[in-house]
Formats: sequence, structure tokens, C-alpha cells
Amino acid sequence: MSKIVTRSIDLTNPPKLSKEAKARLAKLNEADIDYYDIPPLTDEFWANAVSNPLYKPTKQIATVRIDSDVLLWLKSPGKGYQTRMNAILRQAMLTELTELAETH
Repeated sequence: MSKIVTRSIDLTNPPKLSKEAKARLAKLNEADIDYYDIPPLTDEFWANAVSNPLYKPTKQIATVRIDSDVLLWLKSPGKGYQTRMNAILRQAMLTELTELAETH
């Protein structure tokens, strides 16, 4: 009769690497890494990639000086002007990052 042993790992709190394990990893040559079970990611893959709908970036408090007419415009629809401002800035960031990626 065999004894089945099961183990689980908390992915939010993985075990720490020992100094020896870190040293072995540091010595690894990139060419020696075996990628047999990891297919290469093609341009087609990235063209069809979508953002994780559950991704929620962390928020940071920031003090920003904004022209009064811009602030008035942001507040004009009612509550949520900071959310609107964040959405506008995020869209500008994503547009710029996309353009940068297309030029490289």
C-alpha cells in the first residue's frame, strides 16, 4: 500500500530562495535554459493579446496643479472627476505606448 503525500503552495507568499539557489540561478547562462515546454511568443500572439479584465492597478495619491477651466470641465458631469482624469491620462499613456511599440 502506498502513501500519497500532497503539498500545496501559497502563490501569494512563495518560499524564499536560499543563497545557494540564488547563486546557481545567477550562474546560469541564458543559452543553457531549456525552453522546450515554453513555445515562443510570436507577433501574431501579441496582436491578439488582450488585457486582463481583472487587472486593477494600485492607486497613488498625487497633488496636481490643473488649469481652473480644465478642472471645471472635468467636474461638470458630476461626481467622479478624478476617475475621469485617470481614464483620460490612461488612454493617453496607452496610445503613446502603442505608438512606441509600433515604431520599434
